Amino acid sequence: MPEWISYYAALIAKGLQTTLSLLVISALLGFALAVGVALARLSRRKWLARAALAYTSVLRGTPLLIQIYIFYYGLGSLFAQFPMIRGSFLWPFLRDGYWYIVFALVLSVGAYVGEVIRGGLLAVPKGEMEAASAFGMTPRQALLRVRLPRAMRLLLPTLAGETVMLLKSTALASTIAVVDLLGAANVVRAQTLQIYQPLLLVAGVYLCLTFLIEGVYAIAERRGTPLRRSIG
Repeated sequence: MPEWISYYAALIAKGLQTTLSLLVISALLGFALAVGVALARLSRRKWLARAALAYTSVLRGTPLLIQIYIFYYGLGSLFAQFPMIRGSFLWPFLRDGYWYIVFALVLSVGAYVGEVIRGGLLAVPKGEMEAASAFGMTPRQALLRVRLPRAMRLLLPTLAGETVMLLKSTALASTIAVVDLLGAANVVRAQTLQIYQPLLLVAGVYLCLTFLIEGVYAIAERRGTPLRRSIG
């Protein structure tokens, strides 16, 4: 084992922890937002559907890196100009680039996955909804018990890909001095002058995480749990 790996093991482990926390928080909040976006896109209220369409169009039509810069350098600088904000309990969060990354990733996931879920909801056979109505379910009950679980079941392979894309997007945290996995590798490269070895190590870690994510979704797809039980 190269000497630099043992010397910087703690830094790399901390970077991995940051990457995983970004992935988990952004996935949970982003997927929840995506469901709301999908329902808004399918809403009969035109103003709500158009607002959701505008949101997804803007977020998907601009690079994520630019969005991160706008939030961090734009909003961050704006908040810093107000003494009231700097003196509030929110300031430790508003000055930390970590939460701007989380904010940007959540919005991005909401836009991209929201469109995916919208397509999944449209793909649910109408006969299943008619059957739910025949059993006396209200539209809301049919959505929560039949249509949404059925759509999520159909979308598992796509959601696996979106989660992998989210994992790779977390690497952008290093662009605003957040020490994630890639940020830790950059520190090692700068201090040891090892150009490729830290990057290869990080690439291997990302690859292992990708296999893990795909494995979890594959198990869920085969077993259909808990989604299949929800449908039943």
